[in-house]
Amino acid sequence: MKKYKTSYISEGLRAGRSGRNESAASIPTMARSLRLMARTGMAAVMTAATITLAACGSQKAAVSSAKPVAKTVQTNKADEKARIDFLDKVNSNASYQKNIAAAITFRLTQGNGKEISVPGQLRMRKDEVIRLSLQVPILGTEVGRIEFAKDYVLFVDRMHKEYVKAKYSDVGFLRDNGINFYSLQALFWNRLLLPGKSQVNYTDLDRFSADINGTNATIPVVLKDGKMTYTWTANRANGVISRTKVEYKSAAQGTSALTWDYSNFTNFGSKMFPYGNTMTITTPAKGKAKELKASYTINNITTANDWETTTTLSNKYRQVSVEEILGKLSNI
Repeated sequence: MKKYKTSYISEGLRAGRSGRNESAASIPTMARSLRLMARTGMAAVMTAATITLAACGSQKAAVSSAKPVAKTVQTNKADEKARIDFLDKVNSNASYQKNIAAAITFRLTQGNGKEISVPGQLRMRKDEVIRLSLQVPILGTEVGRIEFAKDYVLFVDRMHKEYVKAKYSDVGFLRDNGINFYSLQALFWNRLLLPGKSQVNYTDLDRFSADINGTNATIPVVLKDGKMTYTWTANRANGVISRTKVEYKSAAQGTSALTWDYSNFTNFGSKMFPYGNTMTITTPAKGKAKELKASYTINNITTANDWETTTTLSNKYRQVSVEEILGKLSNI
């Protein structure tokens, strides 16, 4: 199977090669790690996928009304066609599979530099659900789950028999800033996104800018939407996205950013899919930037569809409030 490595080879992927040795750690040691993971690891994924995307609103980008002279129009037409052709190449790289079922190794890097690693499962059904499950090493027992559906977010703590289920509209920072399922799906599926839309169509490409001049191996694709700036780093030759960066600039709080690096691209059907995924969050905290890094490496992947899209919990589980979960997130 032919593989392509991008220029953004993540630390998480390098660590993946030693994952087999980590999984052989003693059960007591892993139990301690899993207790911490239940409090921070699952929360980190939720944070990476939502908090730093705050303000994906529906603001319209400004369009210049200036009219160029006739000769410039001809030049711009040629540049415009080349730009749209490149953007179409980038957008066409999106995987067409309906289902993705993958065994993964999930890693969380704490503030002190210590890394926690556990196995897990990633289940995605396009336009329906994204589900991440973390497990006990060797035993394979699930300890936590996050489920993003089109109309709700579900967080399950198996160790403490607790869960929270809420609509996107019930969570203030999601509701107020237009975060929805499709924003998250674009990140997990390594594709362009347009706030408020389920997918990017050919007719949407004029919303994106791309400086195709020059000889660099990569081309930045940029979308500005109000206080948000989205930047995708795409390969000039094949259009594969190796990095997505989402920045939110606030005059009061400074700049928050989510950087999602994709690496170890491998043939998946007729497209390339990233087996290495590293998420880095930087947020201003009392004048000092705070950083959180999480990553997952795909160990094997299939298009299996023999799994349910909805999680059903027994009455042994206690539902907790969104505020309680957000309180835990804020203490990371």
